Amino acid sequence: MNSFTKKEKALIYKMNTPAKAQDFLNSLSFNFEKDGETLKSPILTLRAQRAHCLEGALLGAYILSLHGFMPHILHLKATREDFDHVIAPFKIRGLWGALSKTNHAVLRYREPIYKNIHELVMSYFHEYFLDNGEKTLRQYSKLLNLNIFKKNWAVMKGDLWFIDKKLDKIKHYDIMPKAHIKKLRKADKVEIKAGKMIEWKK
Repeated sequence: MNSFTKKEKALIYKMNTPAKAQDFLNSLSFNFEKDGETLKSPILTLRAQRAHCLEGALLGAYILSLHGFMPHILHLKATREDFDHVIAPFKIRGLWGALSKTNHAVLRYREPIYKNIHELVMSYFHEYFLDNGEKTLRQYSKLLNLNIFKKNWAVMKGDLWFIDKKLDKIKHYDIMPKAHIKKLRKADKVEIKAGKMIEWKK
């Protein structure tokens, strides 16, 4: 069984606000999964110093859980042509925000200013599009509370595919009626250009 070192614990406990946790997630390089798909536990992600969106959400949620927040993650589901995304929502004084690990200029951190989860999710809608401008966000999941899993999930050695499986199976909500999809306006050229900005190169 893995366990955090004193140095790792000290680092985690310094990240006592969502903003600090997000700054740390931003400092990690992006996990392009060059050797195959991974879903590392928080301890392994911390040591690898790289993460993709779900690994970042898990690490972020775990860090927040040590500072009084509920460890939540949420699945943003796109069309088959696009990539899904996972965020770690948090609540402060009745308002919702989210941690987010991404390699792009969009789909990032959200300040805790949203009245409910639906408002938070919809803040990502107009940023979710393909290179041709087609908007692709279609569903979002219920909050997944990571406390339902074994207490040692954060320090497991293997990949956490059971969390991914659970996230896929829980209830999802449609973003809009299907009749609206064909009427969606495409993103502007300048938005598409901005959306291509990346933080880490392969």
